[in-house]
Amino acid sequence: MPHNPNPASHAASSAPRIRDWSLSWQIGAVALGTVFLALASYIEVPMVPVPVTMQTFAVTLIGAVYGWRLGAATIVAWLVEGAIGLPVLSGGAAGAHHFVGPTAGYLFAFPLVGALTGWLAERGWNGNRPWLAFVSMLLGNALCLVLGAAWLSVAIGIEQAIVHGVTPFLIGGALKSALAATTLKLMTRAQK
Repeated sequence: MPHNPNPASHAASSAPRIRDWSLSWQIGAVALGTVFLALASYIEVPMVPVPVTMQTFAVTLIGAVYGWRLGAATIVAWLVEGAIGLPVLSGGAAGAHHFVGPTAGYLFAFPLVGALTGWLAERGWNGNRPWLAFVSMLLGNALCLVLGAAWLSVAIGIEQAIVHGVTPFLIGGALKSALAATTLKLMTRAQK
């Protein structure tokens, strides 16, 4: 095997190639991803001042593992499941009304978060480079908080949106980013 002096190229070439799978395998991956996201929505980690779900952990990990296209498609499929009444949203919530309420901005951000982490993973910010994977997950969490708070600010103002919709989730976002990057590293190691 010829030596490749470009580490970024090597890291990107080692990224998962789910997008190269047949359509039936990709559909199966989407179904599995929506189940994973639904399960993560039920997991609440007690934190102060509010409990944190594992949704953004799942969203960032799905993006990084599936790539930006299939990752975003998987997250959109999960949102559709929630909108039509399947109990897959946070704590088993369901229904279209969640997509017009104060937290809808976070839901709408999820496919973009998955696309961002997937796009970065395809460019080497993946399990071969855990530090960059961690930064990717942090950026994904930050995007979710910014878009979610922007939507929330329409109802309660920007200052209150930051106080109630961003600040309480910063520590949880950092911890979930570290967990997602570690999980991605372990998945990459298991493939070798």
